[in-house]
Amino acid sequence: MPIIETRGLVKRYGRTVTALNGLDLTLEPGIIGLVGANGAGKSTFIKILLGLLDATEGTASVLGYDIAKDGPVLRQFVGYMPEHDCLPGDVSATEFVAHMAQINGLPRSAARERTAETLRHVGLFEERYREIRGYSTGMKQRVKLAQALVHDPRILFLDEPTNGLDPAGRDEMLDLVRRTGTEFGISIVMASHLLGEIERVCEHLVVIDGGNLKRSGPIGEFTASTGTLAVEIDGDAGALERSLEAAGLTAAREGRLVLVALDGDQAYDLIRDACDDLGIGLVRIERRRQNLEDIFREQTPAEEAAHAAG
Repeated sequence: MPIIETRGLVKRYGRTVTALNGLDLTLEPGIIGLVGANGAGKSTFIKILLGLLDATEGTASVLGYDIAKDGPVLRQFVGYMPEHDCLPGDVSATEFVAHMAQINGLPRSAARERTAETLRHVGLFEERYREIRGYSTGMKQRVKLAQALVHDPRILFLDEPTNGLDPAGRDEMLDLVRRTGTEFGISIVMASHLLGEIERVCEHLVVIDGGNLKRSGPIGEFTASTGTLAVEIDGDAGALERSLEAAGLTAAREGRLVLVALDGDQAYDLIRDACDDLGIGLVRIERRRQNLEDIFREQTPAEEAAHAAG
């Protein structure tokens, strides 16, 4: 069963701002990356699915529950880690997370037990009795993740979970997110504007741009091998480029690399022979893979038509 389904989902603010523009989407369980530039509509989409915002038009369901009709029932199965700092500073992580567990329906004794287990999972067990005001940004992010996890949800929404973290803290948070999804079997929707984070953690990718669904599919479809060979050499890249073009290949320089359009298996032989003839050291040849950044350089047919008309 899909964990999320939307049909014609629209969100407008006033008469001029359209945050979501007719999203039709079906998502299966797993770790899902929701990517787009700041202001693309990611946070709006998540808040509608959580029932924090009302859609202007269209319908949506999460875990089979209609978000407009079944919100109170749905919320017991959902965890949410918001983007911005929202933690009380004058209580400990244990007090806060246990309180959130009780709000989500756990009895007091079960809430305390689950809180200890969850804080251990996120790496805060030793610091659990300190007031949150004394926590670093990374520790606060872990508290936010813990309160989203403590009631054992079936789906977890993470809005920019690495916000404000340094590179080391970002790596630790991404590892924690990946382990949460794989070890606990919880479906995760992670919103981020950083494509590298999505590629490291997620299995499926949803791209929103300007409130429109640009693409949706398994990560492997976005990072599949392209029809280009990247040839790294130790020598004159310009000379190799000219030699390959004279042999009938399409080639272009990119620093120490020469990018060659793959035109049958003969391309490998022609590259090897050209390097040998020119006395150029051949370091490596590899099939170039598409990068997630390439998605935002691509235009859909509708965008191409609009660009041509403009």
